[in-house]
Amino acid sequence: MKRITSILFALFISITGHTQDGLAIEGQSYKTAIGLRAGGTSGLTVKHFVGNRAAIEGIVGVWNRGLSATVLYERHINAFDVSGLNWYYGGGGHIAFRTGHYVGLYHENHPHYYRYNESMTLGVDGVIGLEYKVRNAPFAFSLDFKPFIEVNSEYGAWTGLDPGLGIKVTL
Repeated sequence: MKRITSILFALFISITGHTQDGLAIEGQSYKTAIGLRAGGTSGLTVKHFVGNRAAIEGIVGVWNRGLSATVLYERHINAFDVSGLNWYYGGGGHIAFRTGHYVGLYHENHPHYYRYNESMTLGVDGVIGLEYKVRNAPFAFSLDFKPFIEVNSEYGAWTGLDPGLGIKVTL
């Protein structure tokens, strides 16, 4: 695990260094966007640029009897020299809560025993994706992967790629 973390950190530093060495990005044509993300983490998303290349994105995810909050720091660079098309990458974290879930357990003397389950999850997230801002229209579309590692209070540790498709209205 330490080796994988070291490799990912070195890759992140390498990419960050290249973007600072002069890869051009067009100025963002919007400052804030609000929309929806569908995928592993589905819900409301808000992105706000804090600089020409840097943005903070928050995602409030919902699922059956659960709620999560994710915050990501993202860097943007122009993709394929196409106006309005940008790569973005970065990282952040999430917290999630699940309540009202009954777990079926088998016990020799009580074959229909159920236990009420409440859990909390903390995780570290990465993100890499493409975003296209439609010219002369207030819409942005995105496709990304948001890999994560998380620890759950009930079930242990989990990982996932969490692909997502987003649509946002730009302000």
